[in-house]
Amino acid sequence: MMYGIHQLLFSENFTAKELWVLDLAKKLGFDGVEFTLFDPDPLPIDGIRARAKSLGLRLNTGIGLSARHNLISPVEKTRRRGIAFMKKLIDVSQKIGAENLTGVNYAGWGYLSGKMRTPQEWDWAVEGFGEICRFAKKNTDVILCIEPVNRFESHFINTAADAVKFLKDVGAKNARVHLDTFHMIREEENFTKAVKACGSRLGYVHACENQRGIPGTGMVPWEEFFRALKAVGYDGWITIESFDPDMESISKLCCIWRKLADSPEELASRGLRHLKKMERKTRI
Repeated sequence: MMYGIHQLLFSENFTAKELWVLDLAKKLGFDGVEFTLFDPDPLPIDGIRARAKSLGLRLNTGIGLSARHNLISPVEKTRRRGIAFMKKLIDVSQKIGAENLTGVNYAGWGYLSGKMRTPQEWDWAVEGFGEICRFAKKNTDVILCIEPVNRFESHFINTAADAVKFLKDVGAKNARVHLDTFHMIREEENFTKAVKACGSRLGYVHACENQRGIPGTGMVPWEEFFRALKAVGYDGWITIESFDPDMESISKLCCIWRKLADSPEELASRGLRHLKKMERKTRI
């Protein structure tokens, strides 16, 4: 396994002044860092790539598309804007040196229509995401990983089975499923079934406790999860994703209303120790 840490645990608006996050990730024992690309323009692309290379760190990127970039919007102009934005993020990811562009990159994050998804929304997303995948394959080495999220954040793709069906309809070989244990514990029947539904299509993992706290301090069945990962032969990224409630914007978006650890460093280091312990335990 390769273990990553999410940039948003330490820094909300990443500029050249925050390159220390990469040094800290290395010091804490992580193999890589995931960056969120809400606004990619201020990112110090060259600085991130150079610092990561010097430290021997690998990189991934992620996004939760805004309402302005919603690929299942009934407004065609919005859908086209979303496709163009995703192509820009693919270019940025390639320049940074990211391996995967993950997250809610197939619909508006937080967009709820008030009813079940429709066949029309499905067709819009398949068409738009298919164009995005073709662009990525032609121009970059970046893999696109789609993240099923819970019912309070999207009505469109909530389960691993839905994500697999979507990717089959898209038909792109450069797209995978991104499982997040925070969302899984709310939407899946069990962790083993969800992981096995993905099988070889599983491309990325967010390791998050059910309350967004330190992995191992909540209700996620970590041993079952790691045994399922082993059963399907997954040996890719496991990235800890959590947030600091002192970061006003992201805390509001993710509803983080209390301290989840004494410090971001504690959450990261204790979480990493727990995840590596689970990996060792389930090798037997």
